[in-house]
Amino acid sequence: MTSQLMTRQPVHTVYGGAHLFTPGVCAKLGKLALRSLDENSPFPGVDDGVIERVRIKLQTEPVEDYRIDFEDGYGNRSDDEEDRHAEAAAKAVAEAMRDSLLPPFIGIRIKPFNEEHRTRSARTLELFLTTLLERTGGKVPDHLVVTLPKIEGPHEPAMLAAAFDMLESKHYLRGGPLKFEFLVETPQALLALPQILEAAQGRATGAHFGAYDYLASIDIAASVQSLLHPSCDFARNMMKAALAHRGIFLADGVTNILPIGSREGVQRGWQVHARNVRHALESGFYQGWDVHPAQLVSRYATVFAFFREGWEDAALRVRNFEARSAQATLTGSTFDDLASIRGLVAYMDRAMSCGAIPKAS
Repeated sequence: MTSQLMTRQPVHTVYGGAHLFTPGVCAKLGKLALRSLDENSPFPGVDDGVIERVRIKLQTEPVEDYRIDFEDGYGNRSDDEEDRHAEAAAKAVAEAMRDSLLPPFIGIRIKPFNEEHRTRSARTLELFLTTLLERTGGKVPDHLVVTLPKIEGPHEPAMLAAAFDMLESKHYLRGGPLKFEFLVETPQALLALPQILEAAQGRATGAHFGAYDYLASIDIAASVQSLLHPSCDFARNMMKAALAHRGIFLADGVTNILPIGSREGVQRGWQVHARNVRHALESGFYQGWDVHPAQLVSRYATVFAFFREGWEDAALRVRNFEARSAQATLTGSTFDDLASIRGLVAYMDRAMSCGAIPKAS
């Protein structure tokens, strides 16, 4: 039985300021994550098999998705400075593309497409794309995506889709390769998700939840803001309901308590991050933001533990179903029909694609 997943979804998106991006940044993050694991072990609550898979992941594919950030992780700078960084980032992506150093997914986050920042955002996007295409002979990386922040309704995605049309025409890009994901950070955006998706004209691939902007926008006190706040669960459920079966990857927000400082501080940061990641996984959000190399440890340890602990049961239930020629089956006290088996197959597909389970298993 084949999975319903049309393409692999990364388990995270790592954000870093555009001025800091280099061709080897992902490998560097992996080495820093391994150092953190070595210096602050043991990772709480997971077995040695999980940690071994984490080590392999950090050595071979430390980052699944990287976003070169021209927004909050970069700030407002002079036009000349942002121009230089847009061109430099594109050259670095081209070099990494040439040397097979890019992660499976890559992209940039521009500033909002609102009145204040639209001109600057469009210029950064055009400079980045033009420079990239000049350096790659007209090719764009696989799974290149633009992140559009702080939208409030359909008009910003519509304008970005129109900008993509113009850029593809200008650069003779066939097949509509330019895609974007949007950030849900306001109640206005949350309540307009169907209209936003329609305005995207097939260009949208993901919707990311900006938890802290969202919580602030609905007047939740800073002292109680967290990814586990009930208002975040409400927003995630709304996103799931509005975007189900629309081919949109959903991603959770960042854990802002970082695993840094003393060994006790690192372990506390790991535990907070792990709790948030586990909660997101159980809520059907299989991707989330990471902003620090030590978070790669807790991201992969939690994701791998989540998939590995249910693997044997899922595999047995699928085998039993297939042995009965896809008829409803009973495995122990668990009843399965085609709908539940599809969910199990998708679960197993995610487990293998991220490295939690070797693909030969």
